[in-house]
Amino acid sequence: MRIKIRHEIAQTFDPPARGVIEALRLSPRSHEGQHVLDWRIDVEADCRLRRSEDAFGNLTDMFSLHGPAPRLRIVAEGLVETFDCAGLVRGALERFPPDLYLRDSPLAAPDAGLRALAQEASGGDQIERLHNLMLLVRERIAAADDEDQRALEPPASASQALAAGRGGPREFAHVFIAAARCLETPARFVSGYALAVGAPAGEARDCAHAWAEAHVAGVGWIGFDCADGICPQERHVRAACGLDWLDAAPVRAASRSALAQAARVELRPAGGLRQNQQ
Repeated sequence: MRIKIRHEIAQTFDPPARGVIEALRLSPRSHEGQHVLDWRIDVEADCRLRRSEDAFGNLTDMFSLHGPAPRLRIVAEGLVETFDCAGLVRGALERFPPDLYLRDSPLAAPDAGLRALAQEASGGDQIERLHNLMLLVRERIAAADDEDQRALEPPASASQALAAGRGGPREFAHVFIAAARCLETPARFVSGYALAVGAPAGEARDCAHAWAEAHVAGVGWIGFDCADGICPQERHVRAACGLDWLDAAPVRAASRSALAQAARVELRPAGGLRQNQQ
């Protein structure tokens, strides 16, 4: 499937920012499950993007802007050809051995509730336990109605989301990651895009998506999209990964002013286009 993506982020600073520094992890990389045919990022400001790779191998574009800046618009767009690999991630750049992803991280630290959830998923082989865990997470957490309103804000931690019983794809991923690590399975956070499951080609999500990946000995990394209860398919486009959202957030901004953000994402495979604005 070929998916055309346009991700527009509008930022408003009140009062106008005297200076802004931002890191963007919006650019997907090619691997066996996807081939990036075209991609570009534009910032509506007098600045220069500096591209690098972060510690996890994510393509990272950074820029700084001198104010006063009342508003800013960022547009990432391109064309990605995807392939259904049954959730397997092969050919991706791997900077660290899998055991690094057993490490606790701020948004995926275990507590008693997460350890109990992991224990419920035990039984069977490693892959079966992970599928059990994905379904348990989906059962325990109700999808948040306002996910599109807060998709650019920091998500709740795994323990907070499990206690509240409510969250979006990022919280689903954090709960899965923390519980998987309790099962001694390396797990990591993935940010990206996905067309809605079961919808006609051309329908877009409310915003950029997120899921988890777990490492199975002898098999490799496998994706688990707890929000939809499936392993990633050709409808998914993988952009960045890390220990949790803090390492793979599409946008991380620093300024001295209050920042309001809104995003619009358009995903268009061969066929029609629908868009959802937030």
